[in-house]
Amino acid sequence: MGIIGHVEIVVVQLIAVLSIFYVIWQWRRHRRHSQLITNWPVVGMLPDLLKNINGIHDYAAEVLREVGGTFEVKGPAVTSLDFVVTSDPANVQHILSTNSANYIKGPDFKTMFEPLGDGIFSSDFDSWKLQKKMFQSLIGHNKHFDLFMHKTIQKNVVHALIPVLDHVSISAIQVDLQDVFQRLTFDIVCLLVLGVDPATLSVEFPKVEYEKAFDVLEEIILQRHVLPASFWKLQRWLQIGGERKFRKAWEVFDDFLYQCITSKRQQFINRSKNIQEDEIADFDMLTAYMEEEEKQGQDGLFRNTDKFMRDTAFNFIGAGRDTVGACLTWFFWLVGTNPIVEARILEEMKKNLPNRNDQNCGVFSAKELNKLVYLHAALCETLRLYPPVPINNKASVEADTLPSGHRLKPNNRVLLSFYSMGRMDEIWGKDCLEFKPERWINSNTGGGIVYVPPYKFTAFNAGPRTCLGKDMSFIQVKIIATAILLNYQVQVVEKHPISPSNSIVPHMKHGLMVRISKRSC
Repeated sequence: MGIIGHVEIVVVQLIAVLSIFYVIWQWRRHRRHSQLITNWPVVGMLPDLLKNINGIHDYAAEVLREVGGTFEVKGPAVTSLDFVVTSDPANVQHILSTNSANYIKGPDFKTMFEPLGDGIFSSDFDSWKLQKKMFQSLIGHNKHFDLFMHKTIQKNVVHALIPVLDHVSISAIQVDLQDVFQRLTFDIVCLLVLGVDPATLSVEFPKVEYEKAFDVLEEIILQRHVLPASFWKLQRWLQIGGERKFRKAWEVFDDFLYQCITSKRQQFINRSKNIQEDEIADFDMLTAYMEEEEKQGQDGLFRNTDKFMRDTAFNFIGAGRDTVGACLTWFFWLVGTNPIVEARILEEMKKNLPNRNDQNCGVFSAKELNKLVYLHAALCETLRLYPPVPINNKASVEADTLPSGHRLKPNNRVLLSFYSMGRMDEIWGKDCLEFKPERWINSNTGGGIVYVPPYKFTAFNAGPRTCLGKDMSFIQVKIIATAILLNYQVQVVEKHPISPSNSIVPHMKHGLMVRISKRSC
């Protein structure tokens, strides 16, 4: 018995040793190229993803730099977390342009981005084509909407932004400039889309629950990218954790949207039949869509149900508020910490813009602002480093092989890391981490803007789904940026922590605390 017992102990010890060696072998086998992320048995790469979730965008850029631009992420066994992430321009061009028909948002995207509903940013195929055509015909090339847009931006700058910044300057207090920009752009986009002014930007800085609900939605959607679908769907079913916050925020914002739609429909019904010519400039998106439905009648293809109007409004408010606000925030931090760049922008404005006076308050037309080439370059450089959409989520329809050689199965998730692309030596050179507007100036053509293909400079997407509001965004940012730079000096508070937030839009995690002082004429 003693000998048998001793043999059993030896066998158990041998099995234990072999098991340890097997785990080590599996760990090394699955580690593959990167030393920053490990494919563990059973749990896959989830531990490293969760460990780095608080800086996920920079972590993804670091991993992609190490592995050469494309990486296969493995989730836990028996989950659907596997996906490919890439920052390779050849892959981006292939997915967004060359073979774009094979890459859609897909059902997983619609589930992950639930609040988008059936809007243009979550739709595919005929639904997306129809919505794109509608936007271009009703808004994209409409002189009345253009007039309303310019008037709205200028009005909010003069009557909301400048009084707030004057108050901050006179009071000698610090202010979160990111909060200022988010309030300003939210008010503007609500006027453009809904015809409603929430008036969230004022010296009182009112707490507006539905405006802040958007931040919660973005935060939880990013978490859905990293967590196994089974986990966050269970949270959603049980209404616990982040999914409980998500549901409450969604309900808050939907209440606001449906109230606006109901009010707008009533205004549309009661509107005067004799609209004066100077009143046509008040031409928000909901009004445009309602007018189109009335023109087409019952036989038309246009159906602007409350659900359709809600989805359309949600998509465009999200795009107009967050992307513009984030661009302005990063721009003023980059300019504020690079005095040479600021001096060049001010010199260019002094040379090309009319003198500031009490009437224009430093607010100029799009035609005047188009003369500011260096300002445009600085904005492009901001968008290169901090693209408004850091991750583009796609799914393959059929099996495909990317230019990098990576093979995709049908319904394979692919994340295009636009944030990482701005940090790739292969695309932008060894100085890719520097804020350098000069890289956008073409010295060989008399100082014009250098053309960079959209599959390298991806701030506005590429291919058929290139951003429809690109020109509108540039106009808005330039009007706001020049008004601030001409009227005020913006000083970033010393030692204030700066890093991207954990969101599908790269806001600043801790805001942008600044001091404001009036600029002498």
